[in-house]
Amino acid sequence: MKSQVAEKIIVALDVPSADEGLSLVNLLAGAVGFFKIGLQNYTADGPALVRQASVISKVFLDLKLHDIPNTVAKAVEAADKLGVKMLTLHLSGGSEMIRAAVRARKSDMLLLGVTVLTSSTDETLREIGVPEKASDQVLRLARLGVANGIDGVVASPHEARSLREELGDKIKIVTPGIRPAGSEANDQKRFTTPRQAIDEGADYLVIGRPITGAADPLAAVNRIVEELNS
Repeated sequence: MKSQVAEKIIVALDVPSADEGLSLVNLLAGAVGFFKIGLQNYTADGPALVRQASVISKVFLDLKLHDIPNTVAKAVEAADKLGVKMLTLHLSGGSEMIRAAVRARKSDMLLLGVTVLTSSTDETLREIGVPEKASDQVLRLARLGVANGIDGVVASPHEARSLREELGDKIKIVTPGIRPAGSEANDQKRFTTPRQAIDEGADYLVIGRPITGAADPLAAVNRIVEELNS
């Protein structure tokens, strides 16, 4: 039986093929809480991969929906039918889009709002016409999401504490940009260790390459659980 700590781990299946992804799901299903299927694998392998993975474990479909309200609502309905347990949408789509997504959901699937990507910096936001600092924009979008019925937010662990202080237990906080002690940063610019993220208020940790790129993925998960328990 998985521990409560292990349930907090979401493995990002950003791997080259469906076969490789499903092998990881089979290997790690008893050791982690969720598996994240993102744009790379969904574009390559589509709903079939989601259906297959959902039979084995809980799936977090990370498509960051951002479109007109009706289109987003239809996508939420489709994800519901696939058995997805978590689904992302961009909160920058605005209140009407968010409410359409919330109304379209029929199951217990968690709708997670994306605030500011962990690869983005203050300079990135200025490039696209957002004058606020990344941390301020995260709070602005999180408040918008909560006001319109979102279940949780995806945000850098650096904003987890301020989100928790601002919104309390109204939301779940899912943090990408997690790098266990000794791991490379890769393309993440705002990241922390698993233990730091939990201490800052995160509910779930999205971890990809430190697990999927490891010679022994199960051993890598076990080390992360040990780090979280330390």
